[in-house]
Amino acid sequence: MAKEKVVLAYSGGLDTSIIMTWLKENYDYDVIAVCCNAGQKEDFEAIEKKAIKTGAIKAYTVDLREEFITDYIWPTLKAGAIYEGEYMLGTSMARPLMAKKLVEIAEKEEAFYIAHGCTGKGNDQVRFETTIKALNPAIKIIAPWRFWDFQSREELIAYAKDHNIPINQTEAKIYSRDENIWHISHEGGELENPWNAHLDTIHVLSVPPEKAPDEVTYVDIDFEKGIPVAVDGEKLGPIALLTTLNELGSKNGVGTADIIENRLVGMKSRGVYETPGGTILFAAHAGLEQLILDRDTTQYKNIVSQKFAQLVYDGLWYTPLREAISAFVDVTQGQVTGTVKVKLYKGSATVACKKSPYSLYNEEFATFSKDDVYNQSDAEGFINLFSLPLKIRAIQKQTVEGGAKEHEALERKVLKSSDFIC
Repeated sequence: MAKEKVVLAYSGGLDTSIIMTWLKENYDYDVIAVCCNAGQKEDFEAIEKKAIKTGAIKAYTVDLREEFITDYIWPTLKAGAIYEGEYMLGTSMARPLMAKKLVEIAEKEEAFYIAHGCTGKGNDQVRFETTIKALNPAIKIIAPWRFWDFQSREELIAYAKDHNIPINQTEAKIYSRDENIWHISHEGGELENPWNAHLDTIHVLSVPPEKAPDEVTYVDIDFEKGIPVAVDGEKLGPIALLTTLNELGSKNGVGTADIIENRLVGMKSRGVYETPGGTILFAAHAGLEQLILDRDTTQYKNIVSQKFAQLVYDGLWYTPLREAISAFVDVTQGQVTGTVKVKLYKGSATVACKKSPYSLYNEEFATFSKDDVYNQSDAEGFINLFSLPLKIRAIQKQTVEGGAKEHEALERKVLKSSDFIC
């Protein structure tokens, strides 16, 4: 009789390396390892070999990079979605796509189980499992961190040593990291105490701002309907474009954020995130929208951007509301086409100038000089109408207060007359 199969979300890191062996010890299942290439710097051939060596019957490497950028990053960028004003959702955007690929391979391999290495305290368990349930609710989930006997990563390291499992982590350097083409995150270690400043040595993608060049770097980014398509006038595909901006941002120390965030599961956590290219793109896109979107659209889009960010953070990519917000956002991006020049200097990315054929900014209207398109005397009538509710309220208040004063005066007069009669 054939064994049941379990698809393991496998990175070759500490947790999933342990889970591979642990699954073989505790379940009579065949394990299929799936490593998702979302742009992290890894030797994927070595990871596949390690998976087979440590117990997998088959190992897949799935290249997600372009799909990740075009179907997840660009929609989030167009929405202007940043969680709690700082976190650019690098891990949050990637998890639904990874889970989607796990489901596809499970269906292909006729596996009824998917296992992952997410902890019971984190957000990723929710992101993986909500996606799996949305796409194939028949698949069962194994999440060892929620029920095995290990209580810490130190115990995992000891288990790895006992079972001769090759790992990179040590007790001295024990960050939990997640990297893709958009960002890298760092958690754990000394970061667990918010009074500890993160060390410069934590940086993987970017130099610290203090070590960035002393001269300014300018970069031009072209957008078409809200999507970046060229850097410094050169048309680039999604991977090449983001890679180019990552290199520029990294060199200039752009995009490092040290954040205390509110996790979905109800606790606060601290992470250091490096998002060099993404920080440049968000600044450029927001700057271009300033030229093009009218006030009411801008204000309403700011509202839905926050909701979009929360949905992505919470693992609710495959929901009707997220899809509906994306449809609204796509309408707003119809004319978000133009060029933005961004100034990079020692950790900052600021918009220097911008242009668009669809710009609502018109120098003839905005100028303080004489013009033929705006009659300043028209402002008086506009202000009279605009302030009419305030004027009516003030008149009503004066009338009520005046009536009350007359009533009080009459009462005093009556009382005085009564005293005289007595």
